[in-house]
Amino acid sequence: MNAKIIGTGCQLPAYAADNHYLSTLVDTSDEWITERTGIRMRHLAQKETTTSLAVDAAEKALASAGMQAADINLLIVATITADTETPSTACRVQAELGAVNAVAFDINAACSGFLYAVHIADAFIKSGIYKNALLIGAETLSKLVDWTDRGTCVLFGDGAGAAVLTASEQGGVLSQSVGSNGSKWEVLSCAARPVKNPVCGSAEAPGYLRMDGQEVFKFAVKTVPLCIEDALEKAGLKPEEITYYLLHQANKRIIQSVAKRLKQPEERFPMNIDQCANTSAASLPILLAQMDEEGRLRPGDKLVLSGFGAGLTWGACVLEW
Repeated sequence: MNAKIIGTGCQLPAYAADNHYLSTLVDTSDEWITERTGIRMRHLAQKETTTSLAVDAAEKALASAGMQAADINLLIVATITADTETPSTACRVQAELGAVNAVAFDINAACSGFLYAVHIADAFIKSGIYKNALLIGAETLSKLVDWTDRGTCVLFGDGAGAAVLTASEQGGVLSQSVGSNGSKWEVLSCAARPVKNPVCGSAEAPGYLRMDGQEVFKFAVKTVPLCIEDALEKAGLKPEEITYYLLHQANKRIIQSVAKRLKQPEERFPMNIDQCANTSAASLPILLAQMDEEGRLRPGDKLVLSGFGAGLTWGACVLEW
């Protein structure tokens, strides 16, 4: 019994900020951003929240799957930008949806978050503990960005994507490969609220996203191809048998480099980074939902989903649509 995706959905904030707008905030230009990242636009939350975006994406995924919220047994939200320290975003989404029969919790694996959620849900479904899972990647990264730092503020956007998985004897998740390396945590990080109590005062303010771009690039172009190759080997498939490779939308150059290392044409690596930028845990499910809605995914298609991010974390899964 495999975990199979039977419904998808996504939600982006209404406001879209192009590169020209960012050039009014920091010393940058449309040409500079596009050439180095492939990003032309990103969506930024105004009235939207991580929870509201997650709920909207989830409702679309449930409708796509032909399910009711009460049919869900497991609800996981992957996010690094929860609206509340506690309760979890998943519990708040559960309440909004009326998913009264679901166990709900968040996970934090940054840009690998959705793949980690798939990893968890697949294990629960294969074991027979749960039958139907709702997985959501949702972020409002704009609240963690330093809008005076041109090295990071041009990279990120807000949004949410969701997928419904169910137990199936045909297709679904065929193999997975995940990993982490905590010794490199400082390469990409964001400080939390500092300790401040009667016996330990702190003048520190909550931090912003900080990234060593060169280190992240080197990590991604080396680790992602190896991770994908491992997942393909476990599935007994060759790279040329894959219909599409859906990679975390962090940087166009990273995606192109991975395609080159796998010796596969770029046409098999769909991108929406030009319109959505890097939405962390929401990146993969948004891309998947958009492709699903456009009718680009057909029964029997073999897909690779792969992500990488802070932690450092990474993962890949092979699935049959």
